[in-house]
Amino acid sequence: MPHTFQAKNSRIDLRVTQEQKELLERAAAVKGVSLSAYTLFYLLPIARQDIDFHDKLVLPNRDRDLFLSIMENPPQLTGKLKTTIQKFRDKYGKS
Repeated sequence: MPHTFQAKNSRIDLRVTQEQKELLERAAAVKGVSLSAYTLFYLLPIARQDIDFHDKLVLPNRDRDLFLSIMENPPQLTGKLKTTIQKFRDKYGKS
């Protein structure tokens, strides 16, 4: 899929101490990129990771309701799962 150009027309202002700015500028210089490029390179993956982590923990209403319903009224166990659980309980106790 070809990459299409998107104009960068939004800004983010970030207030930092002079020491923090100098540290970030030095790190960007070491990498040979601008401070903006350096910041985006490291912040965007972290932002995506935070969103992914959040999305995995939050269920849509339908899924949440189904989960809670099953927890409140678990289905009757049958077959091999029931047998395996009973063997485990017999061997190790009900805890």
